[in-house]
Amino acid sequence: MSRHLLLVSTALTFVSTSAFAAGLERSITSVAPLFEEGRYLEFSAAFVTSDLSGQDGQIPPGFGLPTSALTGDTGDLLDNYAQFGAAYKADINEVLSYAILLNEPYGASTAYPTASAAFPDVTGVYNGSAADVESYALTALLAYDINERVKVYGGPTIQSISPSASILFPTIDYSVEADSDIGVGYTFGAAYSIPEIALRVGLTYRSEIEHDLDTDETSTPYLGPNRSQTVFETPDSLTLDFQSGIAENTLLFGQVHWVDWSEFAISPPNYSMIFSGRPLVAYDSDYITYTLGVGRRFTDEWSGAVSVNWEPQEDIELTSLGPVDGRVGVSLGATYENDKMKISGGISYTQLGSARNVLNTDFDDGEAIGVGFRIGFKL
Repeated sequence: MSRHLLLVSTALTFVSTSAFAAGLERSITSVAPLFEEGRYLEFSAAFVTSDLSGQDGQIPPGFGLPTSALTGDTGDLLDNYAQFGAAYKADINEVLSYAILLNEPYGASTAYPTASAAFPDVTGVYNGSAADVESYALTALLAYDINERVKVYGGPTIQSISPSASILFPTIDYSVEADSDIGVGYTFGAAYSIPEIALRVGLTYRSEIEHDLDTDETSTPYLGPNRSQTVFETPDSLTLDFQSGIAENTLLFGQVHWVDWSEFAISPPNYSMIFSGRPLVAYDSDYITYTLGVGRRFTDEWSGAVSVNWEPQEDIELTSLGPVDGRVGVSLGATYENDKMKISGGISYTQLGSARNVLNTDFDDGEAIGVGFRIGFKL
């Protein structure tokens, strides 16, 4: 029971997280491959379509513009995206094993439409503003079975990230393009299992990772082109995963995921100088995401699961490049398994929380739909 249903539960967690999460997070590095038997290889992918727009606003002092009210619609600012992952696990001996995990932990794809005949009501102050963040993380974990029930694991994480953004106000054109940078952090955790009742509880810590990026900033008409250094840390996080059999062939599973977003900020020097010390991206609060679901095995080959996820709204002022505050969603998934292969698929619908940005534009009624799958091979 545990082996079948754990796979579909982790597939659902992957899909629901990919649909949308707090800050810039798009996927959580799952340690589930460490619990596979023998040698195991998997590939995963998720495809997300989303919609979010805002209404009206107010230009405050400090933006190089006359203080005035904004009217109209921002237009849909979230682009669709795809992301991919892979994992390999193998045993060294009876008590030692290792896993190599590849994922895209952070991302952003924001593009405000430009006022045109197709978007006649678009608020002009957002015309063409955009942001893009790409990242990749490679984590190597060594696991040690202390006994039949307790496993500890840990290892380094190598992460690359490359952000870019443009802010196109009527009297200020600002853009920043950063070279890709590689940083190193670490991951460690422990898990306790009782296989007889399909119980497993695991706690995983992922460290902050510092990045020092060479950035090209352009500010018209103020500072012109400028080569600068931008230093920031992607936040540390703590993830509690749990599962337990609650009836024959039925599993309860869940996750509590905390991220230290309140310590995160990207502040290119020219941007902060022009906009009165404001960071380009920052969050005033940490976020916790809760997931709870039920899985059931129907036959030796087929199992399914449903889960709900919730991220409380913090009611904080957010950047225009990612104005989402909280979410609630539901995910459905199924798994087919035979002696050589496991295939899981899932779909997630997420209602995005309403938010307010630094220009007091209200963003509401956003939504995201994610479709994902995993294919695993027993080698």
